[in-house]
Amino acid sequence: MTDLAATLSPTKVQESASAAAANGAGLRMQRRHWVGLGLLAIGVFIAYAPAIRGGFLWDDNDHVTRPELRTWHGLYRIWFDVGATPQYYPLLHGAFWVEYQLWGNSTTGYHLVNILLHVIAAWLVFLILRQLAVPGGMLAAAIFALHPIQVESVAWITELKNTQSAVFYLAAMLMYLRFDQNRSRLCYALALGLFVLGLLSKTVTATLPAALLVIFWWQRGKLSWKNDALPLAPLFLLGAAAGMLTAWVERTLIGASGKEFQFTLVERCLIAGRVVWFYFCKLLWPSDLTFIYPRWHISQGVWWQYLFPIAALAAVVLLWIARKKSRAPLAGILFFGGTLFPVLGFFNVYPFQYSFVADHFVYLASLGVITLVSGGIALILQRYHLWCRPAGDGLCLMLLALLGCLTWRQAATYADVETLYRTTLARNPDCWLVHNNLGNILQDAGESKEAIRHYREALRSKSDYALAHNNLGTALQQNGRLAEAVAQFQAAINADPAFAEAHVNWGDALQRLGEIDSAMQHYQRALQIKPDLSWAHYSLGNALQSVGRLEEAIVQFRAAVRLQPGFPQACNNWGNALTALSRLDEAVAQYQNALRFKPNYAEAEVNWGNALRNHGRIDEAVKHYQEALRIKPDCAEAYSNWGSALKQAGRVDEAIAHYQRAVQIKPDYAEAHVNWGNALQGQGRFDEAVGHFQQALRINPDFVLAHYNLGVALESLNRFKEAIEEFREAVRLRPDFVLAQDGVRRVETHIRPMTEPAKP
Repeated sequence: MTDLAATLSPTKVQESASAAAANGAGLRMQRRHWVGLGLLAIGVFIAYAPAIRGGFLWDDNDHVTRPELRTWHGLYRIWFDVGATPQYYPLLHGAFWVEYQLWGNSTTGYHLVNILLHVIAAWLVFLILRQLAVPGGMLAAAIFALHPIQVESVAWITELKNTQSAVFYLAAMLMYLRFDQNRSRLCYALALGLFVLGLLSKTVTATLPAALLVIFWWQRGKLSWKNDALPLAPLFLLGAAAGMLTAWVERTLIGASGKEFQFTLVERCLIAGRVVWFYFCKLLWPSDLTFIYPRWHISQGVWWQYLFPIAALAAVVLLWIARKKSRAPLAGILFFGGTLFPVLGFFNVYPFQYSFVADHFVYLASLGVITLVSGGIALILQRYHLWCRPAGDGLCLMLLALLGCLTWRQAATYADVETLYRTTLARNPDCWLVHNNLGNILQDAGESKEAIRHYREALRSKSDYALAHNNLGTALQQNGRLAEAVAQFQAAINADPAFAEAHVNWGDALQRLGEIDSAMQHYQRALQIKPDLSWAHYSLGNALQSVGRLEEAIVQFRAAVRLQPGFPQACNNWGNALTALSRLDEAVAQYQNALRFKPNYAEAEVNWGNALRNHGRIDEAVKHYQEALRIKPDCAEAYSNWGSALKQAGRVDEAIAHYQRAVQIKPDYAEAHVNWGNALQGQGRFDEAVGHFQQALRINPDFVLAHYNLGVALESLNRFKEAIEEFREAVRLRPDFVLAQDGVRRVETHIRPMTEPAKP
């Protein structure tokens, strides 16, 4: 039997009580952690609430799966065609592909996923710091989650690459730290697999093995080749390969090359020193956070710029000297600087053309500074016996509440793209990129004068900015200032001779000026530069159609639709060319395609009606004109063509009423004036008809049919000299116009007897 007295001895009872107390404290602490992580998640979602319904920003449309990649074949291209996506991060773009299948272009889903991944990353930070026994782990996770410098990474849909890669990076770190403790092959395999997934999401994950070495040095004070370095060798090799591929993509496919990236080694060191201090200060004092910061002028001839790298090196030296007292500060700074290394300026990164710094670059690196700060706060509170007590908790909550409020305010600037750009310009007035992008938004909204002002501001800051020249040209073109527009397109091509889109826009301006041959030369040049530019095929088709080369025009429209499936304007104009060739069934098929891709396309309804009217199917045509007016009640073209259908049906008075309505809506509608004049002429009201033909010619002096019809009306009024002038002008504008030639000959028989001298 068991000795009951021994079992219940005071020593045993005391040990059991101590163990029970420890277990109870552990359970309470575990519950505290779970409650803390839950509250942290709620706090993050509240802090980012202003951005949850925010729209697409800047390059989101390039990252959210484009139409040509939304199929299963598109998913294949995402993985195996390096140039199919803006950057070769196949797991990232695969995630975007899945998201598009789930919620399409609804931005809320994308924002919620980013926020959720950010929360998971914060939870992983806590688990890692708890495993490393770093004080203040929960505080560090909360600061990471609520710090306003992270808003750019979380509220900007494109930066899914940051939140997604961070989850894989931190999960890989957690698994590898467990491997370091138990040498489990399963933990190693999981760490390696998660690391690869991180690399396929964003290459910054490549810094993980170096970060692990820093952690091992902090733990042990020295590194072992066999136990520490050798197991990490595969991760270093994979990271180096991914880094080289990304550098190649940045340089050759994205365009991180040219004069904006030409720096000496000394200048790159100057950039690196300044970048480190910039991020360090923004983490400690996150004021004036901006979507795009001013780009510094770097010069190795300016003495004070050397202070940044010198100060950074001095700080590292001092921390090295102090390592015997504590290795933690140096480890934190090494993690911070090492994780930043890819964006310190030693490698070309595309955003460097407009700024050397961006908040999203510091997303993971911030953990080095945040862990130091939170650990320091925890140690200070422990010294004064305030840690895990109401007073200490209150101070920490006040800090987190302040950070949460700053994040909420910063997230509000990401609610829509115009707010983001205007906020950026308030803090960086010379940002040429944002001036240009804001100009695009204003131009799309019909505020072309304000758009022109922003394009000019962009060019004031960067005079050789080809895109701004091109966009300024399109805005001027919309305002009818064609000569000025042509000058801007020429400036765009001077700045970038391979700018195919500027050639297309230049051609469009020339086409409106009536210089069709020159316009076609620019379209052809654009297609030499970029053969798959659908808009160039479309514009070339329009030019060919305008000179009656209909079969050639159809070839171009077909190419435009092949290259850009769902190109409604190309389908519509293709239908117009087929209508002119009297190929009604084929034309109707194209109008149906145009309306399938763009259901409320009033112009396609009008043209469909015209095709039917040309074949005498008046009642069907009228239905399409009525549908066009349902879509667009002020569609002058629908009223004018409906009038022509009524005139064709013999209902001339009703037709005139429709022409009148068309001109009321669109006073400079020359075609409606001609149609109105024709109807009046049919009623024998020649004087009134002459007035409408003359009005059409005041609007468009080169309107051939207006000249011809005016000649007919004048002939009917026996104003033969004026009539022959109009017929001759019509022939001059269109030498193959047989009816005008007949008019000249016909009127000459009336003029000759009055002008030729009597024969003896």
